[in-house]
Amino acid sequence: MNHLSTLITDYLRNCQIRKRLNAKTLKAYKIDLSQFEKFMSNYSSPFCKDALNSYISDLHQKYQPKTVKRKIAATKAFFHYLEFEEFLPENPFNKISLKFREPKLLPKTIPPHVIETFLSELYKKKKEAVTTYQKKCSLRNIAVVELLFATGIRVSELCSLKSENIDLINHTVLIFGKGSKERLLQITNMDVLSALNEYYSFFCKEILSCGYFFVNRLGSRLSEQSVRFMLDRHAKASDISLHITPHMFRHSFATLLLEEDVDIRYIQQILGHSSITTTEIYTHVSTQKQKNILMNKLPRNHMSIRK
Repeated sequence: MNHLSTLITDYLRNCQIRKRLNAKTLKAYKIDLSQFEKFMSNYSSPFCKDALNSYISDLHQKYQPKTVKRKIAATKAFFHYLEFEEFLPENPFNKISLKFREPKLLPKTIPPHVIETFLSELYKKKKEAVTTYQKKCSLRNIAVVELLFATGIRVSELCSLKSENIDLINHTVLIFGKGSKERLLQITNMDVLSALNEYYSFFCKEILSCGYFFVNRLGSRLSEQSVRFMLDRHAKASDISLHITPHMFRHSFATLLLEEDVDIRYIQQILGHSSITTTEIYTHVSTQKQKNILMNKLPRNHMSIRK
């Protein structure tokens, strides 16, 4: 198995240096392939079809379909590399059926009135702040939530924003998404711009020193987990029973745009989805839009029937 371990190490190095995958993706690949290596210690050859089928079956027994799909994709990409670099004469995945039914889970959204309540609580905390520390925390929390909801940005993208990625003069944010894909979004809402400007004025020194736009109390990059804790804490303070996560702001942003008749192709570009299929899930969520259509456009409404 030492040979397999070496190949995995070489592959991960290739992903880092030549593919330039981000640290989060590399970490996931490393975990998935380490698990694959450990499982294959029971087999004389990790590259035969039977061994791979056993591994895939084991994944299905242990994990949910979405996790299984990700782990198989990581392993399949590794085998594609081995075939391309001619470490393998033939890729055994070519002869394995990987189709399985994955349940479609609708994205969880936050009702607009709940978002209003949540933001109102954050601005209330800012007014009630009695110390500089409390004021700064409030300003950062407001800026984080306003940007999440104004752009549909992923929390990982938000926490990775560098100081030069947000142009407060031209009102733009440059986002580096999955696969190192860039997208430039306009920040048009004046309340959002005001929140970002006020945050920057209080954190300018820490931002310039750290290099990241959103910083924690120690002056380092704000972590995704810190954002999740903050949202959970303020939801409870606002007596909101709904468990709010950063990604729910993204889902709500997309759903509400769709309900405002924004073309799904534009929503795809704004969210940074590589495939329109990913964006189309929001067409199943827009129940309010569906209700409005059936109330106002239903052909039966315009018929006069004698009774």
